[in-house]
Amino acid sequence: MRDTGRGLAERLAESHEGRLDGAALVGEFRRALVLVPLIEEAVWSADSGGVRWVYAFTSEESLGRFLAARGVGPGAEARYMRVYGARLLDVAVPAVGVPAGIAVDVAGPWPGLLPPVAGIVPPTAVAA
Repeated sequence: MRDTGRGLAERLAESHEGRLDGAALVGEFRRALVLVPLIEEAVWSADSGGVRWVYAFTSEESLGRFLAARGVGPGAEARYMRVYGARLLDVAVPAVGVPAGIAVDVAGPWPGLLPPVAGIVPPTAVAA
């Protein structure tokens, strides 16, 4: 497993340049150590389109852009955890209890979504 999200950030950039390899992107996410912001003892997420999107970031810089866009100043304490993407997909997403996916680097130039579909999340977490 990797100890950084740099490879994942590169895969996201490739997808925005028209070179999407979905399986490679999911594989890279599973191996990447990503940052997941916390808010009031829970992972920071948002509901949209009937899916709960859990936020994950490839770097502190990427997380910082997200926080700044939400009015969290640079001097404010931002809590987050580092977790491998595989753990998010295999453990956290099914535990949400509603259809859930991962929103990666949402405030950056190359955001990505990993929706609750077969091949990305466990069969028990696939949205109907």
